[in-house]
Amino acid sequence: MRKTAILTISLLAAASLLTGCGSEKEGAAPVKTGHASPSASPSASASGGAKGSSSGKKGVVHEVVFEVGGTGASKVLWIGNTNHFEQVTLPWTKTESVQLEGAELKIGVTVSVVPGSVKGADGMLKPAPCTIKVDGKQVADNQDGKTAEPCNYKLKD
Repeated sequence: MRKTAILTISLLAAASLLTGCGSEKEGAAPVKTGHASPSASPSASASGGAKGSSSGKKGVVHEVVFEVGGTGASKVLWIGNTNHFEQVTLPWTKTESVQLEGAELKIGVTVSVVPGSVKGADGMLKPAPCTIKVDGKQVADNQDGKTAEPCNYKLKD
């Protein structure tokens, strides 16, 4: 169990370091559009149209649901439209709309959720259970927390 906790902490630390390794320029258009939040303005969705694709072809918008089970509080890293790492109350669910554009249509984009640790029935720490659903279909899980692997899925059109 100690190895599982160390592996989970190492994965979370590595993932949090990688989240700062972007090359996003200030004032640049967002990489993906179509956020499902009510605070998103209509112009935010329309502004991502010209994204380096010579054909201008856009894919469909996918609804991605990240879930982490358990009780209490835990740190969670999830990668969808952008990278996020925060303390959450379990059980936790986050829904994002992801639109693939340009080269993403062919090569895809990886969506991921890395759950923190929760206390198991035996009192030992273990990875929290996680799942990813795309358009209502479950596409990834960590076997109810039995594996230390995060939940990953390559989203393609």
